Amino acid sequence: MLLNPEAVGTAIEILKDDAASVFYAEPHQLVYNAIVGLYRDATPVDVVTLMERLSRDDAVEKAGGPSYIADLAGVVPTSANVEHYAKIVLDAAVLRRLITACSTLAGEAYESPGDVNALLDKAEAAMFSIAETRQLSPIFPVGELVPDAIDRIEAIIRSHKGYTGVPSGFHELDQMLSGFQPSDMIVLAARPSVGKTAFSLNIASHVAIHEKKAVLVFSLEMSKEQLVQRLLCMAGGIDSQRLRSGYLARNEFPKVQLGANKLSAAPIFIDDTPNISILELRSKARRHAAQHNLDLVVIDYLQLMRAPGRTESRQTEIAEISRSIKGIARELRVPVIALSQLSREAEKDDTGAPKLSHLRESGAIEQDADVVIMLSRPPAYKRQGGGEDDDEGGGGGHEKLIHVNVAKQRNGPTGKLDLFFDRNTQRFQDPAAGGAEAPPYVPGARDDEPPYDVDEPADEDEGIPF
Repeated sequence: MLLNPEAVGTAIEILKDDAASVFYAEPHQLVYNAIVGLYRDATPVDVVTLMERLSRDDAVEKAGGPSYIADLAGVVPTSANVEHYAKIVLDAAVLRRLITACSTLAGEAYESPGDVNALLDKAEAAMFSIAETRQLSPIFPVGELVPDAIDRIEAIIRSHKGYTGVPSGFHELDQMLSGFQPSDMIVLAARPSVGKTAFSLNIASHVAIHEKKAVLVFSLEMSKEQLVQRLLCMAGGIDSQRLRSGYLARNEFPKVQLGANKLSAAPIFIDDTPNISILELRSKARRHAAQHNLDLVVIDYLQLMRAPGRTESRQTEIAEISRSIKGIARELRVPVIALSQLSREAEKDDTGAPKLSHLRESGAIEQDADVVIMLSRPPAYKRQGGGEDDDEGGGGGHEKLIHVNVAKQRNGPTGKLDLFFDRNTQRFQDPAAGGAEAPPYVPGARDDEPPYDVDEPADEDEGIPF
């Protein structure tokens, strides 16, 4: 840096401006801070200006004295390798931090802490903090990025699909979003029992079964057994209540086998760790992405997660979790669908339509999200047959109707659409197209009517035919 003032910017980009965390020896910390100060003031950096800055701070002797500072300029033969030299310094700093963190954690572990989970969270936080100091984000000239953009556009044109991201399986939603984009955080919000978990599983099953893309599901609310049962109902078109009770007709056994065959070949991975921390989730997602292909992450749901350590309020904790989820999407370059609860205020709204302000416990969620999708049902009087004046469109009086509101999209349009939700089979479907997987919906059918012909129950003595 003393040989070539232009090398200062390159070094600062790698080492940042915190000398104490990078340099071990105090003289080197003082010299580096002085150089950063000169660079910040747009003052040329050389031995003379450095000596003047150190003299002004009364730090010449602490920095090793005039002779030592003069000798620094001759330590390296050229400034051309400043980037490599800076990385050597950074690597040494990372190793020192790693040694310090491990020593501290080992001491706390020997003291037998009462809360082992808290110590594990602290260990993960320390490791991630150290790893982040090693991640360098270079600046790219736009000329290097244009060829990749052209290649993506050509691939879209050849595919004839009309979208650039991971498709949801719902035509109108995919047209609006152009699929779920890599690095996007998608918040899927609704009040309890509206169907947000079922909706996310419909998306996951379509992505895995039809698009042959890998999906990782973190389920904090439901067990893996419950999720698989729901997925079986969706894939096979089976009544969920009849499957849960075991009261299946003969013609339903092939449907169970069909659903099982589809799911067995689908690249869906499930983690049902309850009360998982954001650090543990991030660690598992990174490890899974390194070992397998990964195209979509689903988190059910955001408010059940916890941040490491203690936070001053629940709002602060949710804000930290939200920022971390966005960081996971950026780091893994995959869309992350995070389910979220809506506050009770959403039910009190006169219009019956939830708003961004109804996202529960933190305003940071709507700020961090690239896309916010809100599910809601028509008001009760419309579901019960009122709704002749419904201006929402799409048969507002039907019990199966679900309003889907794309309330925010950072890089595209917002808007509303309607879907039908068959609670018997846990399937969502487009009213016009019949959905990605679902059989065509027949308006006017009774809600309690099964979506198949019910035969006599199977004889227990015959055995189960699969």
